[in-house]
Amino acid sequence: MEPLVRTRNLTKRYDDLVAVDGLDLEVRPGEIFGLLGQNGAGKTTTILMLLGLTEPTSGEARVVGLDPARNPLEVKRRVGYLPDSVGFYGDLTGRENLRYTARLNGIDRAEADARIVEVLGQVDLTNRADTRTDTYSRGMLQRLGIADALVKDPALLILDEPTTAIDPIGVVEILDLLRRLVREHGLAVLLSSHLLGQVQSVCDRIGIFAAGQLIGRGSLDQLARQFGEEAAELTVGVEADRATDPSAVEARLQAIDGVARATRVSTVQDNEWTWHIRVRAGAPEPAVRGAILRMLADSSLRLADLSRQPPSLEDIYRRAVARARLDGAQAARSAADVGKPAGATATSRRGATDSRGGREHADVGDPRRAGDATGPSPRPASADTRPRKSTGMPSRVKSRHRPQRGPGAGPETRP
Repeated sequence: MEPLVRTRNLTKRYDDLVAVDGLDLEVRPGEIFGLLGQNGAGKTTTILMLLGLTEPTSGEARVVGLDPARNPLEVKRRVGYLPDSVGFYGDLTGRENLRYTARLNGIDRAEADARIVEVLGQVDLTNRADTRTDTYSRGMLQRLGIADALVKDPALLILDEPTTAIDPIGVVEILDLLRRLVREHGLAVLLSSHLLGQVQSVCDRIGIFAAGQLIGRGSLDQLARQFGEEAAELTVGVEADRATDPSAVEARLQAIDGVARATRVSTVQDNEWTWHIRVRAGAPEPAVRGAILRMLADSSLRLADLSRQPPSLEDIYRRAVARARLDGAQAARSAADVGKPAGATATSRRGATDSRGGREHADVGDPRRAGDATGPSPRPASADTRPRKSTGMPSRVKSRHRPQRGPGAGPETRP
């Protein structure tokens, strides 16, 4: 099945700033793909290029089979988009705002009304459909924004930070809604976020962005193999009774060949003791599992759980960014060495290290400093100063009663 999004060497420059650097990306039907990266990493610029809202400096993109730089209006008609800050006319109801969007997209009134009823049900806003949107909570506005993106019956949804500033219950509702849309309607979702836990909980595949580059992509397990530690982490649960001495059990676990560390992580809960076992790097995990089972059987202990701990996306992200920074620093030193005499190069490098006490090398590999990989980047939409052709679509009109910012789903502002 053909990807709904495909980019090859997609690049965007703003003067000396490279906002997106050589991006190769694919999003397939029926999956939720997460773009993960800190603010300023290049996620929003990527989305703007995919929607035809800014033109790439080089490279190519295909969205639903179209080139967004050449066919931006058609792409907008076939792709649903929820920006990081969605706006609606506060003095209109939710239904009226959706009807306005449908009219901007050229949808017949009867078809639009039927479609609006359907999407309001999908986002669980039927009971508030005829209430003014200035009475909606932030979570309700985000759900209405998803309904707004669904009115045109798209094959692809692009969501930019959809859960920002939403309470925990609202976050759960939106993530559950995305899973249901993919499961029941086969949509593809491109989700941009800097919130690791949410990306890990909802996305089928993840792309890690840093300094404009996609430094890793794949499922969580694939990323763990690429950036995770070699040592496996196991969870061992043992049924507890009065005769159970957790300290003695922990000592026996620690003594097993191949176990680097055994740490008790809970007191008695549900009549069970639980330990986290760190397998020594290079030790065969199946052999360690077998040894644990034999020790428990020899000790007449009942096994409640023996499983591998899922990898942490936070740890994977930090390692990936730290590795990218290290590679970048090494590439910069190599480029600086070109053309220098060998003795001068060695002397200057040694002097830099000695004078700074090795701090440069320590900082590059420290995951705690991974968040410093890039600074804030300028707002792409305003930085692109090249003249653009008029879309020929109706424009919004300011009034005393309506804020300038409207539903934004029409082709002339956002799809």
